Amino acid sequence: MASPRVSKAFKDVSASFQINPLNNDLISLFNENAIARSIRNIVFTIPGEKPFDPTFGSNVSGLLFENMDKLTASSIKSEIENSINSFEPRVTLNKVSVSPNYDSNEFNVTIQYFIVGIDALQQQLSFVLQPAR
Repeated sequence: MASPRVSKAFKDVSASFQINPLNNDLISLFNENAIARSIRNIVFTIPGEKPFDPTFGSNVSGLLFENMDKLTASSIKSEIENSINSFEPRVTLNKVSVSPNYDSNEFNVTIQYFIVGIDALQQQLSFVLQPAR
């Protein structure tokens, strides 16, 4: 049986590509912030958008143009769960909730997860999904 992955830190490059004035290097994101950015990137990337990896991402953006109801919210929830489980091995999902906001034509998303390999409390990431016009 394989032993669980143990790590001391996670580091990713910031998507802003801004320069750190202290060391003239790109600004980095660490641990919780790096994982949260990665999860957002997975959810908002359309499959085929990432070069050399046509399966990376989720089909959430296509579901935003379906009827706004609980069935679509359930489909979005399943798509988010599947894509995070497939492409982010650094987390263990605890709960994904998607609720439609009929007045604003948007879905409120909350993702709760644990980071594998570091001592951190349960993390929560919340954002809004709206169809692009």
